[in-house]
Amino acid sequence: MITIYFAAGKNRWPSYEAPLRAALQDAGIMADLRCDCPDPARVDYIIFAPGGEIDDFTPFRRCKAVLNLWAGVERIVGNPTLTQPLCRMVDPALTAGMVEWVVGHSLRHHLGMDRHIVNPSREWDATCPPIAAERPVTVLGLGALGQACAKALQSLGFPLRGWSRTAKQIAGLDTYNGQDGLKAALTGAEIIVLLLPKTAETENILNKETLAWPARGAAILNPGRGHLIEDAALLAALDAGAIGHATLDVFRVEPLPADHPFWSHPGVTVTPHIAAETRPKSASAVVVENIRRGQVGLPLLHLVDRARGY
Repeated sequence: MITIYFAAGKNRWPSYEAPLRAALQDAGIMADLRCDCPDPARVDYIIFAPGGEIDDFTPFRRCKAVLNLWAGVERIVGNPTLTQPLCRMVDPALTAGMVEWVVGHSLRHHLGMDRHIVNPSREWDATCPPIAAERPVTVLGLGALGQACAKALQSLGFPLRGWSRTAKQIAGLDTYNGQDGLKAALTGAEIIVLLLPKTAETENILNKETLAWPARGAAILNPGRGHLIEDAALLAALDAGAIGHATLDVFRVEPLPADHPFWSHPGVTVTPHIAAETRPKSASAVVVENIRRGQVGLPLLHLVDRARGY
């Protein structure tokens, strides 16, 4: 029997206990699954989320893997005591939720739905939007989530450009990389989707300079990381009309403070970090599959590259 320590926050334990036990049973894995840890040296696997119970991973000498419940790993990957393999969460339900959020808000801005939904003056405005093929979209970040969103938007007819920090070749997608490629990817874009991790290179990637490159009145969707946008520069670009609207799901401080100007700005929509939530049932299946693989000697899925930080 193996020992699995659920160190993802006691508030999550009631939601995860039953689906984890069911997934372990379906996989035929005998496990002592627990949300406390009387003996770290006996733990075989750790299920983790930022804000959980572990700061020092040194005592977990037998641990074969730390299985993160979040897709993002920047809040754990830099921990110097973490020497165990680290796996990030790639959950089909999480991906589906992100795709639905990005597609929904892209169509909202593409179709100009707000002017019909909120129309207190009862203005009859029969202006038609362009078709999707005439609305260029750029996705910054071409990981699993970025590629899934790009594919979904392409299926609706939007012309897509994708940007990543390092070169990627993706069938059917015009890809750019590095600082030189960033301007090419952003220039003329009418919808920009941010799905990058937070790193030293990506922080404030949308700033006073880069916010001037998209088409005038472009829409920005940020379900990635709050640190990707320089807040003051975005507000200035909105006030100047350079950016038409920003729909933001992530912020530098969460919950977003009640006095933050994003709440009251007419060009900003705030959603409360709901674009891609981990679902206990589907996430439990992902975690248990990695435990199964670890037990039979197969390579773990979604291992984090420590050198690159993701």
